[in-house]
Amino acid sequence: TQPAAEPVELLLRLGRQRLPVAFQHRGLVKALQLQIAILVEQPVAIGRDPELQGFHEAAVLEGDWQALAAQAKKELDGFRGRLGLHGPFWGFTVASEDPAVREIVTRRLMQGLDACAAVGAVQMVIHSPYTTWDHNNLDNRPDSRDAVIGHARATLAPVLTRAEDQGVQLVMENIADVDPAERRRLVEALGSPALALSIDTGHAHYAHCSTGAPPVDYFVKSAGERLAHMHLQDADGYADRHWAIGEGTIRWAGVFRALAALETKPHLVLELHDKRGIPASMAWLEAAGLAV
Repeated sequence: TQPAAEPVELLLRLGRQRLPVAFQHRGLVKALQLQIAILVEQPVAIGRDPELQGFHEAAVLEGDWQALAAQAKKELDGFRGRLGLHGPFWGFTVASEDPAVREIVTRRLMQGLDACAAVGAVQMVIHSPYTTWDHNNLDNRPDSRDAVIGHARATLAPVLTRAEDQGVQLVMENIADVDPAERRRLVEALGSPALALSIDTGHAHYAHCSTGAPPVDYFVKSAGERLAHMHLQDADGYADRHWAIGEGTIRWAGVFRALAALETKPHLVLELHDKRGIPASMAWLEAAGLAV
């Protein structure tokens, strides 16, 4: 495999590696401290781009999430990177045909923005509405594409207006997307400066191996300068593994060549199920000449 023409300054200098504070509401402090302990072992811990996960859960948002936000701020005291937060996503789509469901989704995303304000996050991940079913049926009726865009606009318009005012960028992550261009066209159609694209490498690799999507680097090329965020995880193309980098079958050299060609500097977030794999993932990328 050919190395990238120039290493992407991912982890150790510009600090675009995520502190993946993946906590559940009952284990917040312990999980936060674990991730911070991993990070401060590195020489440039200050300046990394952390991303808080946990505020996406309905049980958290309907509970005393303000106390959790205060604890998160305390645990992250001293970090000066671009703080992100994973927004709500369980159990819904942002392009529901049902107006009553859209109202619920809008409220959930507004709660996500509440959490962003409380912790000082400048970016919030939301999920793409596109599925494999959509890919095979969008051309089945002439109005299908416009319908998805219209439903998403109805859900997201008030959220994007608030995000613009609040200084938060929403980034739409691929989930079961087969054609990355559909999600790009949706973002372009909504036309908000507060909406950009996100790529999850494991999701893209699953779609490539299991549903006929292009490889991960094509997702990057399709997003182009609208790419503002990536979840980096390795996988085997069969399931959403969230393995350490190097444990799966993603062709990372091609992914980083595509990233190096961009003018934008997206948040690059290591999203691993086992957070103890973060240092090894960083070392793997360095050894491969893909990150410095």
